[in-house]
Amino acid sequence: ENLFEWHFTVRGPPDTVYSEGVYHGRILLPVEYPMKPPNLRLLTPNGRFETNKNICLSISGYHPETWLPSWSIRTALLALIGFMPTHSAGALGSLECSPEERQRLAIMSLDWNCPQCGIKMRDVLPQIEKNEDTKRLIEEVKNVSCKKTVPLEENSSSPEIGKQIF
Repeated sequence: ENLFEWHFTVRGPPDTVYSEGVYHGRILLPVEYPMKPPNLRLLTPNGRFETNKNICLSISGYHPETWLPSWSIRTALLALIGFMPTHSAGALGSLECSPEERQRLAIMSLDWNCPQCGIKMRDVLPQIEKNEDTKRLIEEVKNVSCKKTVPLEENSSSPEIGKQIF
């Protein structure tokens, strides 16, 4: 119905309290996208971010000065996944929950239903099969999480190698 609002579903970052979770959210694209960054919101209770509130990332609408038009929605979602296990440090929209509570919410996320689109998380993403593509993607997410940079798209003409995201 709205071309500027997309729903997404991602797995929690591997080897973290979120790894058993499946998280659903919204991307709110400005009319000027890709020249201006999207806003990201998680709808699934997760213990890291307030639900249905814009998430403060340097790759989001909170920091348009750091946005590069060569970044894609995929890049923004990788940044979000990589940011989940970091310390909240009082960032806007962040929550302070124990690791046990975050892990409990991760397990409960499988039974969560989106009130807007009706999707049930357990039905969206099948159990992950550890093939070479999956291993490569997991390493990419870990890399984003550890280095705190967002890789530029492979077909980007920008000479930059990465951009600080947190």
